[in-house]
Amino acid sequence: MKVLLCQDVEKLGWLGDVVEVKPGYARNYLLPYGIATVPTEGNIRALAEAKAKKAQERKLAYEQLERASEAVEGAEAVIAAKANEQGHLFGSVGERDIAANLREQGFEIADDMVVLSSGHIKEVGSQEITIKLAVDLKATVNVVVVPLTEGVESDDSTDENSDE
Repeated sequence: MKVLLCQDVEKLGWLGDVVEVKPGYARNYLLPYGIATVPTEGNIRALAEAKAKKAQERKLAYEQLERASEAVEGAEAVIAAKANEQGHLFGSVGERDIAANLREQGFEIADDMVVLSSGHIKEVGSQEITIKLAVDLKATVNVVVVPLTEGVESDDSTDENSDE
């Protein structure tokens, strides 16, 4: 069944596209929720202006992602985590931790942009990871996990108590 998309649908198409979908998907989801409509000439003309405007917005957003990709390429995220003497972490370093560290450095990176191909990082060391800003736009970042030493924590706590 052919439908005219009234908004962008991930992995299906953009606003204003006429796409072929299974009849049940169209009848039970796309049409009742206003995500798509029947592709008549009048509907296509009505969405033409909105389609052009949305295409311009996507182009600007992509250019911004390109600049972010160039900026973050080769950056280094240093993350301190509790570890034992052998270098195994108590827990793991995940996408959220890496994205938060990069945001602290001033990069505009969302948690879902960080791609850990081999799962969460569970050992101290350095690892190259991929930042996926768009389908065809990627950057490489070096993540260094260092052990969080207890001596540093205890020094901080004694300094706070001595001030009182």
